Amino acid sequence: MLTDERLDPERCYRAVSSRDARFDGWFFVGVHTTGIYCRPSCPARTPLPHNVSYYPVAAAAQAAGFRACRRCRPDAAPGSAEWNVRGDIVARAMRLIADGAVDRVGIPGLAAALGYSERHLNRLLVAELGVGPLALARAQRAQTARVLIETTGMSFADVAFAAGFSSVRQFNDTVRAVFARTPGALRAGSRTAPAAPGVISLRLAHRAPYDHGALLGFFQGHQVREIEEVIDGSYRRVLDLPRGPASVELTPQGTYTRCVLRLSDVRDLPTAVAGCRRILDADSDPIAVYEALRTDPILGPVVARRPGLRVPGAADAAELAFRTVIGQQVSVAGATTLTSRLVTALGNPLVTPDGGLTHAFPRPEVIADADLSGLGMTNARQRTLRDLAGALADGSVSLDIGVDRREAVEALQRLRGIGPWTAAYVAMRGLSDPDVFLGGDLILRRALDTLSGEGSDRSRSDTAACPPIGERAANDRAVAWRPWRSYAVMHLWAHQTAIRVNRTAPSHVDRRPVPAAARRIA
Repeated sequence: MLTDERLDPERCYRAVSSRDARFDGWFFVGVHTTGIYCRPSCPARTPLPHNVSYYPVAAAAQAAGFRACRRCRPDAAPGSAEWNVRGDIVARAMRLIADGAVDRVGIPGLAAALGYSERHLNRLLVAELGVGPLALARAQRAQTARVLIETTGMSFADVAFAAGFSSVRQFNDTVRAVFARTPGALRAGSRTAPAAPGVISLRLAHRAPYDHGALLGFFQGHQVREIEEVIDGSYRRVLDLPRGPASVELTPQGTYTRCVLRLSDVRDLPTAVAGCRRILDADSDPIAVYEALRTDPILGPVVARRPGLRVPGAADAAELAFRTVIGQQVSVAGATTLTSRLVTALGNPLVTPDGGLTHAFPRPEVIADADLSGLGMTNARQRTLRDLAGALADGSVSLDIGVDRREAVEALQRLRGIGPWTAAYVAMRGLSDPDVFLGGDLILRRALDTLSGEGSDRSRSDTAACPPIGERAANDRAVAWRPWRSYAVMHLWAHQTAIRVNRTAPSHVDRRPVPAAARRIA
C-alpha cells in the first residue's frame, strides 16, 4: 500500500463524496458492503466511510476480492500520471507492464530489463502497491480481454490467448472474478458492433481540460506523410509493434479519444494502447500542472489561457530520436522532407496501405547497415544516425519506455553529434518525462524574455535581433516549475507561436479571454 497522502482516508473520502473526476485513476475505492470497486467519481450512492477501503491500482482492489463496478467502469479509468512523474523502479515497472512487457518476456524478462532479481522486484511492488507484477499483469489482461470481447467477433478461445492468458479456463475464471459476468454476458451487453478482423475500436479516457486542437496542430506541423497524417480532426499513423506493423486513427472527442486500431496481430493490443496513450499524453493531470504553474508571475497568465495543453508524445522513442537528429539545424519542413526520404528508402512497406499511410519507420538495425549518402544529409548527420542506430541495435543505448531516463539522456549525449537539447527533447516526448526544460532553446528563451517584460519596450524587429536571456538564467527560472517543466516548455513555445502568427496585435501579450475551463479550475 502507498503510505503517502494520496491514500489518506479523509482526503480520499472527500473526493468520493464530491464525485471528483480529477482523482479517477489516482486511486480506487473498494466498497465492502457490495464487493465492488469504483472510481472516485462513480455516480452510485456514496458509501459510509467505515465501509470503504482505498487502493492505489485496480489490481490491488481485484486482489482484495472486489469486482469492477458496472456503472463507472474503473478498469477503463484514465491512467495515473504518477507513473510518468516518478522515475523510480516501481514507476518504471508500471510503465513496462502497461506496455505489455510481462506478456512478451515474462516476469524474468521484466526484472532483467529493470536490473533487479524477480524476488526483489516483487518485494518492491508489493510494498508500494500491495500486489506483485503477476497481479498487475492479470489486471491488464482482464481489461484487454474485455476490449476484445466487446469490440470484436473473435472466439473466446482466441480472445483468451490474444489477451495473454495461458488457458481458456484461466481466462473464464479471471473474467468472472473481475467483472462478475461471463465472457458471453459481456459480449451480449456490448453496444459495439464487432468490426472486421484485426480492427478494434475503443475509447481512451483522459482528464479534462484537454487542448486537442493544439495537439493535432503540432502533429500536423511535423507530419511525415508516409507514416502519419492529420485529416478531418484525426491523427492517423503507423505503429511498429512487436508482432508486426499496425495503423491507428485517433480522434479526440470531449472527455475521451476515439481510437481505431488495425492490428497485424491482436496480441499487440496492450502495447498499441499504451503507445497511443503516450502519443496523446492521455495520462497527464492538467489540474496538477495548472495548480503548480498558475501562481508563477511569468507562466501564470499563459497557463490560464491554455489549461489543457499537452506534451505531444511518441509511441516509439527510437523513431523520435532519429527524427530529432535529422531535424538538427534545419527547418521543420526540411526535416520532414529528409525523414520522408529515409522512410521511403529504408522503411518497411505496409502489405495493405491505409490511405496515405504506406510505410513503417525503419528499425535501428536497418539504418545501422544502410547507405545514407543519397538522402541529401551531410556526412556528419549520416554518421550520427548510423552511430545512434548501432547503439540502439546492440543495446548500449536503450530507449524503452521503462528505461532510467537520466541514464538514457547520458547515453545519448555520449554519441557524436547528439547534444543536450536533442537528448532532452527525446526524453520529453519519447520517454514521457514531464520534467524536462530545454534551456538552450532559442525560441523558448525569447518567449521567456517577452513574458518577463525585459523585451516589452522593443520593437518586433529589435526583439528578433537582440539576444534573449541566457541559458543559465532560463534554467534558473525553470527550477520553480518542477516537476512539470515539460509543460512549461510547451506553454512557452505556444506563446511564442501565437506572437508570430498574430503579427498585427498591439502587444506581445496573448490577450485571448481565459476559457471557462480555466476559470473552473481556479
